[in-house]
Amino acid sequence: MKTIIGTLLFLCATAAFSQNAPVLSYDAQPLRITDHPEHAAQHALAQETSLLGGSSYSYAKGEVPLAEFASPIYETPLGDLARAARKKRANVPKAAKVTEN
Repeated sequence: MKTIIGTLLFLCATAAFSQNAPVLSYDAQPLRITDHPEHAAQHALAQETSLLGGSSYSYAKGEVPLAEFASPIYETPLGDLARAARKKRANVPKAAKVTEN
């Protein structure tokens, strides 16, 4: 009984708070775009730096993608599979029509 009353109070409280949601006005508002005068201005670039860190020797360890050393798996096209199924069905004798009076 307590859970039913608690649930009912919770639903009433959420319904009361949802009534206070702000409502959009139906008046047309002009679109105002802020001005950014420095958006596309030219400026000096940063100083060039090396990505190697001054060393001529580099070593990396990681996984090699399968596509780099494996041969692709051949999959039979759907058209070839359909032709094979059609040929297989053509060789099967059809049922004879039997009528009973």
